[in-house]
Amino acid sequence: MSTPVMSPSKLVARTYWGSRQLSHRHPNPLRAFFTTPVVHDTESLDTTASSSTDLAGTKLIGSRRRRAAISEQGSLAFEELPYQCFQEARKVLRDDREEKLRLIAIERARIAKVQAKLAESSPNQRELRDRLVGMKRHLETLKVLADVNDPVVKKRFEDGLGDMNRPVYRYLADKKWRSYRRLVLLQRISQMAIVPDLLPHLDPVVDVKLAFRGRKVPPGDFVQSIVSEYPPTLQVQVFDKGERMFTIAVVDSDVPNVENDSFDSRCHFLASNVPLSPTSASVPLSRLSAHTQTILPWLPPYAQKGSPYHRLAIIVLRQPEGSPLDVAATRERVQRDGFKLRGFITKHYLRPVGAHLFRTQFDEGTPGVMDRAHVPGADVELRREKVEPLHPKPLPLKLKRNRLGLAGLPSKRT
Repeated sequence: MSTPVMSPSKLVARTYWGSRQLSHRHPNPLRAFFTTPVVHDTESLDTTASSSTDLAGTKLIGSRRRRAAISEQGSLAFEELPYQCFQEARKVLRDDREEKLRLIAIERARIAKVQAKLAESSPNQRELRDRLVGMKRHLETLKVLADVNDPVVKKRFEDGLGDMNRPVYRYLADKKWRSYRRLVLLQRISQMAIVPDLLPHLDPVVDVKLAFRGRKVPPGDFVQSIVSEYPPTLQVQVFDKGERMFTIAVVDSDVPNVENDSFDSRCHFLASNVPLSPTSASVPLSRLSAHTQTILPWLPPYAQKGSPYHRLAIIVLRQPEGSPLDVAATRERVQRDGFKLRGFITKHYLRPVGAHLFRTQFDEGTPGVMDRAHVPGADVELRREKVEPLHPKPLPLKLKRNRLGLAGLPSKRT
C-alpha cells in the first residue's frame, strides 16, 4: 500500500497552524533581549528556594523576575546590576539629577536674599512673605523631582524602608494614599452622610487608620461593642514636614432623642495638643496625657435595642500654629451629650484635615458594655410608634347615590 504524498501547499499550511498553536501556548517563544540572567545549569538550580529566599536565606518580596535577579546576584548592590539598558538609564537619570541640584542651589540663594530683605524691615513685608512661601514650595518640588525617578528610591519605598523626613518619600506615600485609600474614605463619607451631618465640608489631607486591639478597621465597617469597649489606636500619617498640634474628636451623630423625635450627637472622645509629624504617626488614645491632652475620656460606643446603627466619626483637626488649647478651661465648657462639632471648630479656629469612621449596633455584648461604663438604659428597648391609618370620612347617602348614578332610583330598604 502506497503512502499518500502531501503537497507543498498543505505542508506549509500545517506548519503555519502549528506555529500559531505554539505561539498561543507561549505568547513570546523567542526573545531577543533578556532582563534577568539565564541559568543554563538546570540540575543545580533549586526552584523552591530561589523563588522565596536569596543566597543568605532572607525572604524575598516582589515579582518572580525580581526574586530571581536578587537570588542570583549574591552580594551585588541593586544599583550595580549588570544590565546594559539599566545602567544607561541610570546615566540619564544621574544627569537629570545634577541639573535639578543646580536649580536647587539657585533657588536656595534666592530664598536667602528674600530672607535678608525681610530682616531689613522692608516696607513690602507682606509681599515678601507671600513670595517666600511660594519659593519654599517650589524648592520642595525641585527636591522631589531630583529623586522621584531614581530606581533605588523606588525600591526602598516599595520595601517600606523610605525615610519620611525626605520630601520624595512623603510625595510617594501621599500619591499612593490618594490613588486608593483616600477615594474609599471619600466614598464612605458621602454614603453615610458624615458631610453634611457633622461637617459642612471635608477635604482629607492626612491618612488616618484605625485599629482596635490590633484589628484594623476599614472605613465604615461594623465593630462589635465588646471590641470597641477600650480606646483604639490611630495611625495619623501627615505628608508635610515639621511637627504640628492636632485635636482628635470621636463623635456619634445618631443618638436617639425620644422627646423631640430626632437625633442628637454625643462626643465619645476629645483630645487636643497631640503632636504629629511625618515620622511620628502612632496615636494610642489610652496613652494620651489626662492633664494636658485629654478633654473627654473614652466612652464605649453603644446602641440601644431597637435603634438603628450608629455612625461614629473620628475627625482630626489641625490647630493654629503656636496656639495650644487650654485643656482645663475647655473641659469645663464642653459637654459630652449634645456636642456640636461645628461650633467647637469655629470657636477654637480649627481646620478638619482627616477622618475615619466606623459603625456600631446593638448586639449581645451591648448590655454588659453599658453596665461596665455606668451608662443607664441597658434594659430599654426603643420601638417605633404605630401610626393609625387615616380613614376617609363616610359620604352622605344622597351624595354617594349621585356619584354612583342612582339618583332617580328608589333606595333599597333593609
